[in-house]
Amino acid sequence: MRENTGVPQLSVREAPFGTLPLLVLTALALCGCGSPSGPETAPQRAAPSEPTHQAFGDFELHYNAVRTDLVTPEVARAYGIERSANRVLLNVSMLRKAADGRTTPVDGKVSATAHNLNGQVKNLELRRVTEGDSVYFIGEVGISGNEILVFNITATPVDQTDVLEVQFKREFFTD
Repeated sequence: MRENTGVPQLSVREAPFGTLPLLVLTALALCGCGSPSGPETAPQRAAPSEPTHQAFGDFELHYNAVRTDLVTPEVARAYGIERSANRVLLNVSMLRKAADGRTTPVDGKVSATAHNLNGQVKNLELRRVTEGDSVYFIGEVGISGNEILVFNITATPVDQTDVLEVQFKREFFTD
């Protein structure tokens, strides 16, 4: 990373997850841009109410979930993602932390389940995506209107026996 006036600059080539997570985060950031909220504007998107990663010794598990209509059409086509206000994309990746604080992507096995607050289980299958050295796991799940989903992620880094488990929830609003 390079320092520029105290703000770290990260190029896509140096990004630990590849371009898909960066594009998804950019789409999320752009959702907040525009005119001030008024009676005629769409409701604001909810920000994550919980962290988006968790440390497990030498490993970090990163995760996020966003509505698929926030993904650009080009990215959706490239990764076979169905864009819709009624679909959510789960993105999970694992990183290994080095002694100097740097992280590197790690392959492994990742699975996830999702359910709403009524206990309705949502069908969620993850697929492995690689881009350069980056490895991440993505999957889509449908939502019905405004819904809170609880995600349970289980991950095992390659050549490890320890299981990394995270539960997080996100609230989604349809327009």
